[in-house]
Parts: sequence; C-alpha cells; structure tokens
Amino acid sequence: MPEDPDPDEVLDLLDDQYAKAILRQTRDTALSAKEISTACDISVSTVYRRTERLVDCGLLAERRIAQSDGTHHSTYEARLDEVTVSLTDDGFEVTIDEKPTGDLADRFTDMWEGL
Repeated sequence: MPEDPDPDEVLDLLDDQYAKAILRQTRDTALSAKEISTACDISVSTVYRRTERLVDCGLLAERRIAQSDGTHHSTYEARLDEVTVSLTDDGFEVTIDEKPTGDLADRFTDMWEGL
C-alpha cells in the first residue's frame, strides 16, 4: 500500500460508482476483470481503468496468476477494511486500514519475503 495515499484521489474513487461497485464485489473474493465486469455490469475497459487507479491508491490488491501456457491473468481483491478521513490544518488526511488479501499461502510468502 502506498505510504501516503493521495487524499483527493482516494475520495474521488470512493465517490465513483464503478470503483465502489468493484470494491463491494471484491470484498470477500478475488475476481478477474471479466468476472467483475459481469457481476457489476461494467465494461471490461472501465473495470481495467478503475482497478488500475484502485491498485495505485492501495485500495485493491492485484495478484497475477501464471497459466500453464506461459500467459497470466490477474485477480483483484479489496484491501481496505476501514477508511478514516481527518480534517487537518493542511487539508484532508486519509488513513486506510487494510485487511489481509490472498490465500494463506500467498500471505505467508509475502511475509517471508518481507523479512
């Protein structure tokens, strides 16, 4: 997750109907862009644009899954558990509490690589 997410970008995304739909659909289950498109009735190109912004802000996790033919596809899962917006002298400050994403093996690998 980015250390200091841009508060304006986070607030814009949380106000965007497509971004909200993507976060709701991926709250408990990682989905591919096509699955998100079908579940949310959003075009695949819109899904890719929103998921890119959500990943950049740290609100969505992307996992690349290798296929046996050498290609890969991505799945997306919401990272945020809670968002806190505070008003400071300098403007808004956004704090994102994240939830664990991926399966247990992926989380263990991420933890091990982080040591």
